Amino acid sequence: MRDTAATVMERCDLLANISGEPGLIVRPYGSRAMNEANSIVAGWMRMAGMTTGRDEIGNLVGRYEGTGEKTLLLGSHLDTVRDAGRYDGILGVLSAVACVQQLHNRGERLPFAIEVVAFADEEGLRFGTTFLGSSAYAGAFDRKRLDLEDGGGVTLMEAVRAFGGDPFALEVSGRDPADLLGYCEVHIEQGPVLEDLGLPVGVVTAINGQSRVRIAFRGKAGHAGTVPMEGRKDALCAAAGFVLEASSCAREEPPAVATVGEIRALPGAINVVPGEARLSLDLRHPVDGVRELLRDNLERRAAEIAAENGCSCEWQLRQETPAVPADRGLSDLLAGAVEDTGLPVHRLPSGAGHDAAQVSVLAPIAMLFVRCEEGISHNPAESVAKEDVEVAIRTLGRFIRLVAEVRT
Repeated sequence: MRDTAATVMERCDLLANISGEPGLIVRPYGSRAMNEANSIVAGWMRMAGMTTGRDEIGNLVGRYEGTGEKTLLLGSHLDTVRDAGRYDGILGVLSAVACVQQLHNRGERLPFAIEVVAFADEEGLRFGTTFLGSSAYAGAFDRKRLDLEDGGGVTLMEAVRAFGGDPFALEVSGRDPADLLGYCEVHIEQGPVLEDLGLPVGVVTAINGQSRVRIAFRGKAGHAGTVPMEGRKDALCAAAGFVLEASSCAREEPPAVATVGEIRALPGAINVVPGEARLSLDLRHPVDGVRELLRDNLERRAAEIAAENGCSCEWQLRQETPAVPADRGLSDLLAGAVEDTGLPVHRLPSGAGHDAAQVSVLAPIAMLFVRCEEGISHNPAESVAKEDVEVAIRTLGRFIRLVAEVRT
């Protein structure tokens, strides 16, 4: 097993050298680097006894045949953000390949096939198309996306063709779910919880739902030296009060998280009382009902805080994504696999989105998080320990075995 973990780490290092720009890791959808990564991983899949192919969007699929008609899906993504780390997505694909390699080495066939899916675009770097690969795989591709352009004026339609696919087949080329037992994705945690607990892996309970809001506080601009404090209608003071309120409300509803990541004061001069303040709100929780109540409460409090500061408030809900609960049955099997390695089970929600959320429309899902140093991700400093990778591979292998015992 130690050799297997070392091989996975070495392969992550190798793929880190396949990039669209020198000196950093970047593999956007449809790029030469993405094509090269697909080709290399396809070779590793074939070494593990899998047949390989690509669907219309360019997702790489390796299939290891079983003795029955059902199929268990494993996987993650191979694309990256710009200036990425080497494990986000990639570790999940290569851990799955490693588990199949072990079956192949033993000449063992399970009562179901295993398909390892390496999704072609999860990050959405090139076209802003987050989960493009898994949404097409799940049969949920939106044809209107084909007109999107990248920074060089290339449309998604053109990029799909250049990547070897038929853009007009994307709406009807999703995976048939009839034979699917489920999907399990190994992924770095991208947060500090497991490290704080001293645990190498954790079982995901849900992928958090999300609300994104744009808020504007409007008061009255004035001279910083001549408008008395008592009479001011300072929009930035109202915004500051709201930022603190959002943080306080989220802390009272764990595991909710609320983030104001953007804020701007207008007109933006050192000697002018701000007449307007614009800010963003990102609100997440694994239970949609709790998130919606928190969202509505924050909307009410924004109006109250505005009034307290002599201001008005505009609240614009820009996007909402529902939570995706992990399947209890599969997650319990995954927890059992963790216990069989001799470790305690910790269950935690995922604050970030994952391909598993899209695949959930096809099949029940489970996710295994792997500890990453300081919770750092989307960053060249992204790091995992070989010993933790070893635990993840052993856990995934045991999970596959438990599925064979229970689900067939």
